[in-house]
Amino acid sequence: MNRIVCLLILLFATSCNYFEKKKVYPEDLLEEELQTFNWNEVDTYPTFKDCEHMTSKETDKLCFQNTLISSVNQYLSAQNFVVSNDVNDTITLKIKIDKSGLLKVTSIQIRPETIQEIPKIDSLLRQSLKGVPKIYPAIKRNQQVTTAFELPVVVRIK
Repeated sequence: MNRIVCLLILLFATSCNYFEKKKVYPEDLLEEELQTFNWNEVDTYPTFKDCEHMTSKETDKLCFQNTLISSVNQYLSAQNFVVSNDVNDTITLKIKIDKSGLLKVTSIQIRPETIQEIPKIDSLLRQSLKGVPKIYPAIKRNQQVTTAFELPVVVRIK
């Protein structure tokens, strides 16, 4: 009988760790969750009111890009460019849309020949984007997030 009591006490004393709860820290949970994110993808791309009816992520993205390109093209086509040499360039606009929907041009890549023919092309491109409709920012996990895009603009003047 003594042995059984000793065995039960020994079993009880060593099994206490089995019932011990492990403390979970919120920082550890957050770190684990952040590592599972694909930060290069968003759930929905930035959009305009006219693009809200699109059915897929890719058509949303295309509508957004086409609206921006259309705005730039309309603005540039209203300008009267006088050039001494033909201009045929694809200008790359790097833009950022912050989580409140504000558009900012972060850089513009233009060939030197284009700048020589159209010295104000940089400011004209920036001005062309000021007339875009209200932008609704991208969404990632039900949160508005900042996104960056490259927008090619083809300029052909003969």
